[in-house]
Amino acid sequence: MKTLAITGSSGFVGTSIKNRFENKGFKVIGIKRETLKDINELTKIIEEADVVINLAGANIINRWTESYKKLLYSSRINTTKALINAFSKAEKKPEVFISTSAVGIYDNASCYSEEDFSYSKDFLGVLARDWETEALKAKDLDIRTAIFRFGIVLGDGGALKKMLTPFKLGIGGTIGDGKQDFSFIHISDLLDAYEYVIENKQCDGVYNLTAPTPTTNLGLTKALGKTLNRPTILPVPEFALNLIFSEGAKVLTDGQCAKPKRLIDSGFKFKYTNIEDTIEDLVG
Repeated sequence: MKTLAITGSSGFVGTSIKNRFENKGFKVIGIKRETLKDINELTKIIEEADVVINLAGANIINRWTESYKKLLYSSRINTTKALINAFSKAEKKPEVFISTSAVGIYDNASCYSEEDFSYSKDFLGVLARDWETEALKAKDLDIRTAIFRFGIVLGDGGALKKMLTPFKLGIGGTIGDGKQDFSFIHISDLLDAYEYVIENKQCDGVYNLTAPTPTTNLGLTKALGKTLNRPTILPVPEFALNLIFSEGAKVLTDGQCAKPKRLIDSGFKFKYTNIEDTIEDLVG
């Protein structure tokens, strides 16, 4: 039986990963916050693990005060540093380490693959780059390392759950003019991608975890309206989101366009390639 250790196991994606891999016969160990501070306990878990998945990080959709921005940063960087420290001390090292990042690493001037891109210089872009830099230190320890740059993960929980209520009530609409890019992935494809990269030993490096056909906030809004058979005529003004989330509103008002070139090139097949099929499956 293989063993998978995971940080951030209690969140929407973490719980989904735990369930998927337990059903496949893995022993899954959730690495708790207190364990990350105990290098001996953490090293023991690492020595038992064949696969380590790093998902930990405070929720990005929130009001960004200066103290919350520090938490967003430390919850990602310090967790990853602790894992790298444990990897270096472990006598038996994991076969593969998969860490997390986000398409927020890119600016929004164009649509980017992993090989052709321009980095964002804002807070999220710098956070994602620093997070990746820390995770890639596992390569120096001869551990196969992959980094998954998430788009918005759509499933039975997470972001979609929060969006559905106003749409069901017929008061959903675009955010601002709706032209901002919306790169997303169906939770089922995300879980398949984890399995695929773990099983295929040639897979390493950075992967965009986004559906092959990106959309916009307007595309998402139309798909939700059509599937739920509800009007979608009430836009959410950007200033209202700025009042609620301050700088954190950028996550909702300022999207990125990313394509999963490396996954597709490696032979991975997506089940849900566009927003219409994704929403129909999850909400229909």
